[in-house]
Amino acid sequence: MKTVLKIVFWLLSFFFAYMIYNSINGPIKFEKVKKKRYADVIAKLKDIRNAEEAYLTVNGSYTGSFDKLIQFVDTAKFTITQQRDSSYMAYDETYRIDMLKEVVIIDTLGTKSVKDSLFKNSDRYKTLMNVPHAANNEKFDLKVDVLEQSGYQASVFEAKVAKSVVLHDQPKDLVTKESQVISVDDINGPEIIVGSLSEVSTSGNWPTIYDSKKDK
Repeated sequence: MKTVLKIVFWLLSFFFAYMIYNSINGPIKFEKVKKKRYADVIAKLKDIRNAEEAYLTVNGSYTGSFDKLIQFVDTAKFTITQQRDSSYMAYDETYRIDMLKEVVIIDTLGTKSVKDSLFKNSDRYKTLMNVPHAANNEKFDLKVDVLEQSGYQASVFEAKVAKSVVLHDQPKDLVTKESQVISVDDINGPEIIVGSLSEVSTSGNWPTIYDSKKDK
């Protein structure tokens, strides 16, 4: 009986030691996985933002269709212009004399492929809609709208994904806690978002630690 009790106590001690270790190491491991996956998701959201901003420049509004956005990147071109100041003498009807007129002249220098400008030799734009690390090929939620501010109508867009989709295989209690986080050093709320449907903004809701020096 003593031998059995010793074995039971040893097993219990190993079990509790493992539970203590896991309670300490689990959140640390979760934090590493979370930051790596968030970085991949944010990189994709930045690509979406860049493509949308190019689409706005050429078409005057954003698009809520990934198919249209990908086709645009694949085929569209930027017009390259140069702005210069100039002046000339012209007769002024009011003063009845020749007066100097200053103007701005915009010269068209050529065009450049949107694809080459934004993605160079990469074809990652073809999978803009796919959420990195998603278990079931989930897509980013992409929507557009038009806001009126001070009499001016502005096109806006928003792309987002739930944190639970990105962290689908992580401990549920830690994912739930992560979805409720409020901190200046982390991504607040249950979603990772770029853009906004309620204000004119193309910012993301992530802290600057996820931005490279080039992005800044």
